[in-house]
Amino acid sequence: MANHLSDMAEAASHLSRAKRILVIGCSGGGKTTLARWLSARFDLPFVSMDQEFFWLPGWVSRARAEQRTLIAARVDEPRWVMDGTNPSSFDLRMPRTDVVVWVRMPRLLCLWGAASRWLKWRGQARPEMADGCPERLSPDFIRYIWTFERKFAPAIAIGLEAYSVPVIQIRSRAQMRRLLDLLAPRP
Repeated sequence: MANHLSDMAEAASHLSRAKRILVIGCSGGGKTTLARWLSARFDLPFVSMDQEFFWLPGWVSRARAEQRTLIAARVDEPRWVMDGTNPSSFDLRMPRTDVVVWVRMPRLLCLWGAASRWLKWRGQARPEMADGCPERLSPDFIRYIWTFERKFAPAIAIGLEAYSVPVIQIRSRAQMRRLLDLLAPRP
């Protein structure tokens, strides 16, 4: 059963000791930015599931069996920050995860984040995406973001409950700033 951490000081304490951190959430909410920050702050390897496991050039989805083989090998490593939500691989990732950060921003903020990202990277692949997968903002992707909390968050919550891993939920930019301030290196 997941251990939900609501106190940001306690959450920061867990993160500062973790060697394997899983960052999940809706697209556009800031999970990749947070994962990269945690990776740099704690000198942990950054793993983008989109780049390393899911996509091949031209937005071709890698075969599920191959995805799982790659994920299993990567999570077996002793240290990482993994950026990616897909609950279908929780059985591989959660037993090796020290703490989960679930970024649960409001959907309008996620839509804004996805649109801003599309404007910034339009026509090219962003650094955490597979080569040959230029940034896109399709009606299906917008619908995915709009319905994420209703359609996908319940399955994520059920998946997390199956494991005894601390879960930090971040629901606002203010809460994210508070956590980052607590984790910032001291002079």
